[in-house]
Amino acid sequence: MTGSVAPTAPPAGQGVPSTGARLARVAQRQGALVILVVAVLAATFAFDSFGTRGNLTNIGLQASFLAVVALGMTFVIMTGGIDLSVGSVFALGGVLAAWGAQYGTWAALLVPLLVCGAIGLAQGLIIARGGLPPFIVTLAGLLFARGVLLLISDEGATTYKVPVESAFRTLSQGSLLGIGFPIWLVVIAFVLGGIVLHRTSYGATVLAIGGQEDAADLMGLPVVRTKIIAYVTSGLLAGFGGMLMASYTSSGVTVLGVGMELEAIAAVVLGGTLLTGGAGTVLGTLVGVLLLQVIMNVINQVGSLNSNWQAVVSGTILLVVVTLQQWLARVQRR
Repeated sequence: MTGSVAPTAPPAGQGVPSTGARLARVAQRQGALVILVVAVLAATFAFDSFGTRGNLTNIGLQASFLAVVALGMTFVIMTGGIDLSVGSVFALGGVLAAWGAQYGTWAALLVPLLVCGAIGLAQGLIIARGGLPPFIVTLAGLLFARGVLLLISDEGATTYKVPVESAFRTLSQGSLLGIGFPIWLVVIAFVLGGIVLHRTSYGATVLAIGGQEDAADLMGLPVVRTKIIAYVTSGLLAGFGGMLMASYTSSGVTVLGVGMELEAIAAVVLGGTLLTGGAGTVLGTLVGVLLLQVIMNVINQVGSLNSNWQAVVSGTILLVVVTLQQWLARVQRR
């Protein structure tokens, strides 16, 4: 007769995460959403015009341009990298779209995507294959894109206009069910981004690289290819965002996009994505973008505060969120 061995419980601190670790994980991922809901409710009660359909639609429309850029930034940061070029690439995409609109709608759509995607590809190759720091490479990309922008616009003296009869204007000025096309495009982009991140091997590889790149490489994951795709995607989406802005304003404005890279990074971090990579969600990024836009709208509602207060409030919230993220990460490790 054989005896049976009674199962033993796992040692304390191993196996099932503690309640504190689970709560810390939820707070890290959903904290921005809670702040957004509280801010929207408070603003709705404080200002009569805030909760109107027109104002909420305007918030969504204004947020859509940054949201597209922030989506690309999300994948880059999840790999443990950063892309400082997106603001200049955004402006370059807008100018190229307005210039291309003079030669037809297809030129307005394809030229900025090809050029901006090529910039992202070059950066990705240098970072992934050359092993250079993303900060330095994308800073050089920022200067390169801004230089090309000034070159084709005669140092900002020439502003290209989208022809009145061009169908390209409809891209951002059209609407469906009373909601602007840019909002619908952002919804589609984020749904696709969520599917890629959470339902494909590419998304799993992105998170693995951000968690520990050396381990991902030893596991045989396509580290180089994944990082290149992330930077190409960032360049394409930044150019696409600039294209949407050119359609919205019916012109290619050279001064747009200045500082947008910092706003995109702020939105991604506010949404719960760790700057060190390896954790985050695209939904969180969208929440971060909306939170920044709500802050701006509330400041405009107050009226007595100038736009500089947006930077003050956003910077304060960002500092608090980053500090909390570090603390919550330590709680989860315990």
